[in-house]
Amino acid sequence: MLRPLLFALFAALGNALFVYGQRSATASANPFLFMACTVIFSCGLFAAATLAWQTPGSIAYALANITSIVVAGAGLFVTFLGFYLLFSNYGASQYALYAVLAILTTSLGVGVLVFREPLHPFQYVAIALAVLAIGLWSYGRTLGAGA
Repeated sequence: MLRPLLFALFAALGNALFVYGQRSATASANPFLFMACTVIFSCGLFAAATLAWQTPGSIAYALANITSIVVAGAGLFVTFLGFYLLFSNYGASQYALYAVLAILTTSLGVGVLVFREPLHPFQYVAIALAVLAIGLWSYGRTLGAGA
């Protein structure tokens, strides 16, 4: 249980860095400029890490998984564009809304429905609470909190 928690924390810290970077940048008339530069820098880091971790068969692996790579790349594009639109229009405090929706779409949609990953009853309760959180978040916005 500790390793998945540490990996998730590591990813969450990276996400916080991403959000901080985006929110602290000045506005641009081109909504793609910040993201494109961010992705190019990230690709450079990934390229360096890939070369440092070079293994035999890397090119064959990439070619065999090209469809999955394209789908995941499109997903990153949609995610980054959604982040840009959400944070630049409504602020980083709206991240809770994204995070809970990501729980639902990823854990329930991809994990359970597509890949048939099992969930414990407590995890189903957590998903129900996530849906409740979306309702409370939306209701709070109608009351003027963060509107």
